[in-house]
Amino acid sequence: MKKVNVAVIGMNFGKEFVKLYQKHPNVGKVAICQRNPEALRQTGKELGIEESMQFTSFDDVCASKEIDAIHIITPILDHYKQSLASLKAGKHTACTVPMATTVDELKDLCDAQEKSGKVYMMMETAVYTREYLYVKHLAESGQLGRIQLVRGSHMQDMGLTGWPEYWLGFPPFWYGTHAISPLLMINQTQAESVIGHGSGHISEDLAKRYGSPFACETLTFRLKDTDVVAEATRSLYETVRQYRESFDVYGTKMSYEWDQIAEEGSVLFEGGESARRFHAPDTDDLLIDELKPFTKREVILNKENVSFIQGSGHGGSHPHLVQEFIASIVEERQPLLNAKMSANITAAGICGHESCIRGGEKIMIPKF
Repeated sequence: MKKVNVAVIGMNFGKEFVKLYQKHPNVGKVAICQRNPEALRQTGKELGIEESMQFTSFDDVCASKEIDAIHIITPILDHYKQSLASLKAGKHTACTVPMATTVDELKDLCDAQEKSGKVYMMMETAVYTREYLYVKHLAESGQLGRIQLVRGSHMQDMGLTGWPEYWLGFPPFWYGTHAISPLLMINQTQAESVIGHGSGHISEDLAKRYGSPFACETLTFRLKDTDVVAEATRSLYETVRQYRESFDVYGTKMSYEWDQIAEEGSVLFEGGESARRFHAPDTDDLLIDELKPFTKREVILNKENVSFIQGSGHGGSHPHLVQEFIASIVEERQPLLNAKMSANITAAGICGHESCIRGGEKIMIPKF
C-alpha cells in the first residue's frame, strides 16, 4: 500500500501534529511549511524534517507532486482560500476550525471537495475529547436513554497576551464550532434553523473591527429529524470567566454536565437527586498502537502556547483527528467530519451571529 505524504501548514500550533504524522504507519514523508526561512530551518531541525520537505510557500506545497495531503493550521481568515487551493490542487485536505467565515465560502468548499473527489476534514477537537467520547459511548449504549436537551458553551478571554491581532473584536460565533459540534454530533444530525440573541456590549474600538457589538451571543437551534433543541453560548471579550469549552446532555435515564471549574470533574446525574463527580477515562484504547501515547497532555511540545493554556490540551483529541484523517484517505471514504457536516456546523454559528445582529430573527441554515 502506498503511504500518504502529508504537509503541515503553520508551525505555531502545527508542530503538535507533525510528530503524530511521523509516527503513523500509513504516513510516508512529512513536510512542513513556514514563511520565515530561518524559523523554518530551525523547526525542520527540531522535528527531523528533511530539507526537501521544508517549504516557505503554500503555493509550492500545492504544486508538489510528492505531497498527497495538506493539513492547514493557519489563522482563521486563511482557511477558506488555502483549503480551496488545496482541494483544487487535488490534495486531501484537513483544516483546523472553523471551515470558513461566510456561507458562500462554505458552498465553494463543498463544491470543490465534490469535484476533486478528495477527502476534506475539519479538524474539530471538541468531538474527539475524552469527555465527548465517553458521553458518546453512554448515548450509543443506551445508558443516557432518550436525549431531551443539549447545551454547549465556549467562554474565552481573547485579551490574553499571545493571540494574533485579527482576533480583536472577532464575532463570537464565527468561531463557534467547539460549542456547536458536540450538540449536533451526539444527536447524529444537523442544524436546520437558528435564533440568536446578543447580550451586553464590548468596547467601541473592538466592536467596529467586524461590526460585532455583543459581549456574549446565545443561540438556539432546531435540529433535523429530532424534537431536541440545542442551545449554545459564546463569548470572546470583556466577560469575566475562566476558560470553558463545554457541553451538557440531558437524557431520560442519565444526564451529563461539564466541569464548572477546570479539573474539578464532570457530573453524572443518575436519577432522583443522585449526582457524582468523575473524570472521563483516557481514550488511548480507541487508537492504533503508534498513536496511543499522544492522548497525554505531557507530550505537548509547547505547553506555553495560548491554545493549550486555555484549552486544557484539547482533551487528548489530536491523535484521534490524525487517525481519522489518514484512515479516511487509506480507506477511500469521507471522514465523520466531512465537508457537508463541517459546513453545517460552521454555518450554524455564522447564521446564528447574523440572527443576533438582526435582533433574534429566525434564520434557516443552508443545505450543502
